[in-house]
Amino acid sequence: MGYDLAAAECALSLRDELAGLRLVAVVPFDGMERRFSSEQRTLYNRIMAEADEVVTLATHYSASAYIVRNNYLVDNSSACIAYFDGSKGGTAYTVRRAVKGLHRLVNIYNNPQKKLF
Repeated sequence: MGYDLAAAECALSLRDELAGLRLVAVVPFDGMERRFSSEQRTLYNRIMAEADEVVTLATHYSASAYIVRNNYLVDNSSACIAYFDGSKGGTAYTVRRAVKGLHRLVNIYNNPQKKLF
């Protein structure tokens, strides 16, 4: 939640400087924001209102909701900008899938001692 919202805020702040920059928010399921703190929910709602497009992939939560979202993100992009520390989980899955799909990877996690895979 934190990185996704921070990345969206960054994209919104750069719109005036980068002609053609669009924010497409990809939401795994309706009502996802109910799982957020009230502060995160306020930020989420502002970002959704300012997004150029909102794509909601499912009407309700399922065990695979985030995998479906991550696949959608990779399948509809040419690059992956990640904050990936090498730990297991959804970010690892998405980064591996992006690299296998020959996407350009930019990892902003700054630890040159850490081997990612």
